[in-house]
Amino acid sequence: MEKIINNAPFALVLVFLVIGFVLLIKGADFFVEGSSSVAKRLHVPSIIIGLTIVAMGTSLPETAVSVSASLIGNNELAVSNVVGSNIFNLMVVIGVCAMIAAVNVAKETIKRDIPFSLVCAGLLMILGIVAFGDKSGMTLGHFDGVILLGFFGVYFFYMIKIALKASKEGRKVEIEGDCDEEIKLVSVPMSILFIVGGVMAIAIGGDMTVDAASRIAGELGMSQTLIGLTIVSIGTSPPELVTSIVAAGKNEVDMALGNAIGSNIFNILMVLGIASAISPISIITENVIDLCVLMIFTVLVWIFAGTGNKIGRIEGLSMVAFYAAYMVYIIIR
Repeated sequence: MEKIINNAPFALVLVFLVIGFVLLIKGADFFVEGSSSVAKRLHVPSIIIGLTIVAMGTSLPETAVSVSASLIGNNELAVSNVVGSNIFNLMVVIGVCAMIAAVNVAKETIKRDIPFSLVCAGLLMILGIVAFGDKSGMTLGHFDGVILLGFFGVYFFYMIKIALKASKEGRKVEIEGDCDEEIKLVSVPMSILFIVGGVMAIAIGGDMTVDAASRIAGELGMSQTLIGLTIVSIGTSPPELVTSIVAAGKNEVDMALGNAIGSNIFNILMVLGIASAISPISIITENVIDLCVLMIFTVLVWIFAGTGNKIGRIEGLSMVAFYAAYMVYIIIR
């Protein structure tokens, strides 16, 4: 695929990029639908399916891109894709929702999830800068990846524990992946086809996206970090944006911020954990700066969320404006 894209006309490369995004997004959808159906037939509780398959499914596009990038040594794209997606989810997805309808914020999100997302960003920065899990600094080594996955495992099982407890007590679960929609049941052969086809689409889409993005960056004189923070990170986020906008239109955005924060935690711990465990990822100065921006934006949203346990229209507008200013900064830096 790399040779085909490198030898293709530039206009065709753009087509390949779009096809890559479609394969990533639809592949993740098919994988989630097939896996959820199988789990439902095995009598796995819906809340567990939501917390595992559905929640992880939202991070599959980022996982495919970051793993593909790390395997070919495109480390800048591997990290910037995750950080860019996190900033977009936090500032644009939630900001646009808040501009349409005020986003109510659960107490658990303010007291537990947002602080933990800050811890995750800080942990990523520390592991990347300090030579802890690798032989030299400014690298996410194999052991660093294991550490991130270890934190993900602890967080993951903790979420399941409190979800099951809340479900038994009849309380609404305010964590990522929980949804009230009935899981669709499809036939076993069709479920297997969805799972296998979804995995293949994700793998091919990840390779195609990375190769096309690298070619575009080279042609336009853009850095891999810039292409990851902009085109790639935004391109893998339409499902979250569209879903949130539709929910906002129906005034059903109570869990929007919790879902965004949960997705950000998954992206850092699971996506970069898997990517660096497979192949070490170099960290550059721009990555550290962007992580600092992510942490600052998270604190800003934390403050907004803490004022009346909701994010209003003016706050949403300011979040989108801050993101626009950040885009201008990374383009001119």
